[in-house]
Amino acid sequence: MTSPSARRLAGATGLLLALGLFAACSDDPPAADLDASESPSATDDPSASADPSGGASPTGEWPRAEPEDLGFDAGRLDEVADEANRFGSSCFVVTRKGSVVGEWNWDDGDVLGSDPRDVYSVTKTVAGILVGIAQADGDLDISDPVSDYVSEWRGTDSAEVTIRDLLTNTSGRFWTPKSDYEDLFAAPDRTRYAVGLGQATEPGEEWIYNNAAIQVLDRVLREATGEDPADFARKRLFAPLGMLDTELSHDDSGRSTNLFFGMTSTCLDLARLGQLYADGGSWYGEQVVPRSWVTASTRQSAPRLNAGYGYLWWLNRKGPLVGASGTVEATDEQLAPDSPERFFAMLGLGGQVVMVDPRTHTVVVRLGDPGPPPQYSMRHAAPALTYALTEPGAG
Repeated sequence: MTSPSARRLAGATGLLLALGLFAACSDDPPAADLDASESPSATDDPSASADPSGGASPTGEWPRAEPEDLGFDAGRLDEVADEANRFGSSCFVVTRKGSVVGEWNWDDGDVLGSDPRDVYSVTKTVAGILVGIAQADGDLDISDPVSDYVSEWRGTDSAEVTIRDLLTNTSGRFWTPKSDYEDLFAAPDRTRYAVGLGQATEPGEEWIYNNAAIQVLDRVLREATGEDPADFARKRLFAPLGMLDTELSHDDSGRSTNLFFGMTSTCLDLARLGQLYADGGSWYGEQVVPRSWVTASTRQSAPRLNAGYGYLWWLNRKGPLVGASGTVEATDEQLAPDSPERFFAMLGLGGQVVMVDPRTHTVVVRLGDPGPPPQYSMRHAAPALTYALTEPGAG
């Protein structure tokens, strides 16, 4: 069942999710696409170095470190946290090499800053991670037509849409603001509604931030794995990482797992997920997500259409940025201007941010209730990885 706060966002505030994330991105020679089956070398993949995590049990309390011991300026880190607080944040966490170097929680009435809360479209990135795990299991291949798993699409204009097309938001599936931010939210069975929409264009022609298209991954994962994606996530991702305060939700029918939004989590849990990707998919020696999938999903997926997007991850790459309407919004900026292009992030409505620097194995997480613009964004999180991290090689 969806939470009351999520239902309140079904209309106009939902539209901000698509529009508000297109603040900036810009132009640079695009990187070549990397197929998920490729196994990159350490030179190609900055996260391919040995897993630096250590100290605590993988599912127990995280080890804590003084900021200075891991190359941070503590005063500067406090400045970055203070700015997050001014944006109405509930929590702010910075980790490096498997240790927490800073945690801040701000209570909101009866809600503690450390309590689980809606993380909105951060859920999408988790859906993509589940697809990567399922592919590694041999249950699916992202080159497969979705119609292999969604019988309703066989013999229709959607028959050739692939799983990769869903992951990259280039599926060409029908989209309007009303269908995506009103009708989808109101549907008692959201996956059935999403599957039943038609095809608008050929796959690969446009980049559209399409909630309904991503929700179709619920059916794909169910058919491929034989499990409810919420159970699959708990068993294969959340439990191994010790994400004990994280869960995927279901719609009112109980038949659909919400994969375009609807997950609840905490800053500390999401930091574990970010640290997993910072460390190339390895968690205390266990390869939870294939390193090749980590690399593929955080590379540009359609650089000519949207350079700032991978497989449901937001990238700090330069190049064209395409908004929800299909029009070019920016061509000469980044989501986090003047910051390294290697950064990537999970983003959700109202400034939910999990930002990763794989070269320094550093993660910053900010959560908070959505409010009116201006909202927290990647550009605000980036200083924790640049300005405050003064010694990238320390620790």
